[in-house]
Order: sequence, then structure tokens, then C-alpha cells
Amino acid sequence: MKAELIFREKRVEAGGAIMEMKIWRVPEPVPPSTHRLRYSLFFGYPGRRLVGFDNERGKGDHMHIGEDEQPYRFVSVEQLMIDFLNAVAESETKNG
Repeated sequence: MKAELIFREKRVEAGGAIMEMKIWRVPEPVPPSTHRLRYSLFFGYPGRRLVGFDNERGKGDHMHIGEDEQPYRFVSVEQLMIDFLNAVAESETKNG
């Protein structure tokens, strides 16, 4: 089984901000993650990430808030989306 894209949405806001969310079901977890999902959630501008949640080989589940990178505890897709959208809302408040 190859990776299966199960969700993708991209929005470009009037001010130029981009929100792109992609989630795949994968045959094996992306180490060191233990779940069978790969995801990439992005909010920012071309060349400038304000918020990002992803899991990549070697790093596992983590998030980027501005320049800071920190571990993220993946619970479910639903919680991932809630946490990402809350971080985006907070970023919009801080960055205007």
C-alpha cells in the first residue's frame, strides 16, 4: 500500500496568507511517530512560515510557531486540526 491522501485543503486569504493542510494514511508509521498518518499543516506567506505542524522521519510529530520548533503530542486528526487552527488564530492576533 502506498501513501493515500485522505485530506487536502488550500486557502489563500485576501492579504496573501496561505493555509494548506495535507494528511496521508501511510502503510507504516513515520519514525519515531507511532500512528499511521503523515501530515503537513502550514500557515504563513510565501517563504515565511508562521505556524506549521508536521511529522517527518527522524523528528516525529512537532510544530513550528514562528521560529520556534517544539514536539507535538499527536492524539487524533480531530485534535490536530483543533490545535493547528487555534495556533493559526493566535498567530493572526499577534501578527495582525
